[in-house]
Parts: sequence; structure tokens; C-alpha cells
Amino acid sequence: MIATLLRRGLLAGLLAGLLAGGFAFVLGEPTIDQSIELEQMASDGHGHSHGEEGGEEEPFSRTGQKVGLFFATGLFGVTSGGIFGLAFAYFRDRLQAASEWGRSLSLAGAGFLAIFLIPFLKYPANPPTVGDPETIGVRTTAYFALMALSLAVVIGGWAAARALRRRGMGTPARQALVVAGCAIVVATAFALLPASPDAGEFPAGMLWEFRMSSLGTQAVFWIGLGGAFGLLGERAARKRADA
Repeated sequence: MIATLLRRGLLAGLLAGLLAGGFAFVLGEPTIDQSIELEQMASDGHGHSHGEEGGEEEPFSRTGQKVGLFFATGLFGVTSGGIFGLAFAYFRDRLQAASEWGRSLSLAGAGFLAIFLIPFLKYPANPPTVGDPETIGVRTTAYFALMALSLAVVIGGWAAARALRRRGMGTPARQALVVAGCAIVVATAFALLPASPDAGEFPAGMLWEFRMSSLGTQAVFWIGLGGAFGLLGERAARKRADA
């Protein structure tokens, strides 16, 4: 069973990754191109004090980077899909949804919330030119620490809701208590972790477009992953019923 769910997750993840790559290519790449143009203009404005030999060529052209985008999102999708399949194998019989479709979408929604949305609220995506390169190590550590914490909060909230339900607590009170507890933990983490880097003079409109593109790409991926995995699960369930 686990092997079947793993294979299903790999396939669903690949499809979702390519779908997210297409979204990012259409809506995200133009903003990155504009960001690179701004960086080049700023570099030209400061002059080439080291001469023509001081410039460094990019290891990959923009065309190569755009093609590599689909490889990167596909690889990310396969990896995430495999983990999703294993997680589904554990949570499948512990989720309230009655169908494979419902369980898959519920798990994908929780993954989107824990792995992307909560960290995004504190550290929204920035174009390559935003932020001091010397602080990238600290910012990366803080981001992954928040991701681990948010994942723990979502799983802890789910476990707490199950425990309260077994004790007979009503749905409104249970949900309000769990949401409030999770919100307090996340707000405390937001206050203690380093602030997001200042965008400086980067155009606010382009920054907003880039962040919305990043948010949309992740939303498309998680919806695609949950939907594809759920559809494959429903198809397998129908085959078992027919057999």
C-alpha cells in the first residue's frame, strides 16, 4: 500500500510541478527579467571602475534559466510528491474526509499552510536583487526554522483538535481554541525571528507582482498536487470496487 501511494505521489508531484512551472514562466519570469534589468542599470550607473575585464558572465543564460525552471519545478514536484505520498499513507485513516479526494485536498491544504503560507507571511519572496548578500545565510536559517516551526504548529493543532474531539468538545469551541493557540505560537515566532529584508528602492509595484507570482505558483502546485493525487486515488478506488 505504501509503495502504491509513493508512486502515486511521485506522479502527482511531477504533474503539479510542471503545472506550477508553467504558471511561474508566464507570470513570474517577466518580473525577474525586469529585476535583472534594474540591477544592470544600477551597475552601469556606478560605472565600471575595474574595466571591462571586471564583469562576470552568468554561468547560464536567461534562456537556459527559463528552461531550467521546468526542470527545477518538476524535480521539486517529484520530491514533494513522494513525501506527500508517504504522509498520506500515515494520515489517510486519521483524516475526517470520507473519500480519497477529500483526504488528499485536506492534506495538501495543510501542507500549503505549514510549508509555504505561514513562512511567506513573515518572509515573503523577494527578487534576486533585494536583500544584502552577506546576510543570506542568516535569512535562510531563519526561514527554514520558521518552516519547521509552522509544520510543527499545524501538526500539533491537528493532534490537539483530535484529542479535544474525543473528549466531546463541540466543533465551534474546539476550532476556536485550536486556531487561537496556533495563532499565539506563530505570532510569538514572528516577533522573535529576524525581520524580513528591506526592499530599499526596489519598485513597489514590481515587488508586489513578484510576491503574488510566488504565492500563485505555490498555490497552483499544492492545488495540483492534492487534486492529481486525489483523482488518482479515486480512480484506484473505483477499480477496486469494480473488481
